[in-house]
Amino acid sequence: MTLAELVADRRTIICCGTGGVGKTTTAAAIALEGARSGRRACVVTIDPARRLADALGLESLTNSPSRVEGDWPGELWAMMLDTKSTFDALVRRYAGSAEQADGILQNRLYRNLSQALSGTQEYMAMEKLFELHEEGTFDLVVVDTPPTRNALDFLDAPRRLVRFLDNRIFRLLVMPTRAYLRAVSVATQTFLRTVSRVVGNEVVQDAVAFFQAFEGMEQGFRNRAARVEQLLTEPGTAFVIVTSPRRDAVEEALFFADKLDEAGMSTDALVVNRLHPRFGPPGTAGSLDGQAPPALVANLSQLEAVAEREESHFADLAGRVAPAPVSRVPFLPADVHDLEGLAEVGRHLFPG
Repeated sequence: MTLAELVADRRTIICCGTGGVGKTTTAAAIALEGARSGRRACVVTIDPARRLADALGLESLTNSPSRVEGDWPGELWAMMLDTKSTFDALVRRYAGSAEQADGILQNRLYRNLSQALSGTQEYMAMEKLFELHEEGTFDLVVVDTPPTRNALDFLDAPRRLVRFLDNRIFRLLVMPTRAYLRAVSVATQTFLRTVSRVVGNEVVQDAVAFFQAFEGMEQGFRNRAARVEQLLTEPGTAFVIVTSPRRDAVEEALFFADKLDEAGMSTDALVVNRLHPRFGPPGTAGSLDGQAPPALVANLSQLEAVAEREESHFADLAGRVAPAPVSRVPFLPADVHDLEGLAEVGRHLFPG
């Protein structure tokens, strides 16, 4: 299946790769192609930089989709994940009452954890993806994930949330007060006192209040996490690995392809960005010998050698993800900073 066929057929496309390989631009170009093919497409970025907004001609992006105007039969929307707002909405969804939700949202520990806890951003990205999927507003959602090693957190986030909810100390701390007083062992109380001496009693009280405020909500979070994980393995979800011909970027892409395979998922397409251009079939420089200035022939020979070396760098990766299609995007004359630049990327991703 070609990349164009994936755009026409799938509901979710997740772009993965290391930093600095053009992943955000690729995700936007894929969503633009969805709009050009008549679909209602939305691109979601986790990158706090302004690159996507700039490329789409928007002043800014928020946690809610913004429409990008253009001359295409479908619709193009874009948004940037706001981790805390997404987490707040999830708390309100599963709280038993407005009072319970307010108790969590106003807790000082929660306000810190909702933005700083490892893996929170990745899980909230999955939550936002699931929310858009369930609403059914868009035919296609394209997600720009964090750089590769963090993208593994993105994939594992639902399972890690369930493991956290199943943790013994968490289960004790979320019990109602009376049960908590009966059930917490002397060892646990000693542990809390020790922690209090290190970080302060106020911090520990905030933590206990935070966990107890979650009473009755954990099953809702657990069920949601299971449904989010299921979304990743549905036939309507595709994974596109984005890389450059740099050796380190290719190694990261190989690592991610292996992890996808271990998780029972597959790489559906490979995009290689910023390749040196070719000016003809191999040996073109030699065929010009005697017909062009020697300096030009030598320069063309050097470019041919660079292009061949780049192809060899990702040959193993292309073989590893086969039969997934490989799309090649060369160095462009200028950085992508507007819709025309995205369209130029699209012409390489979707030739013809």
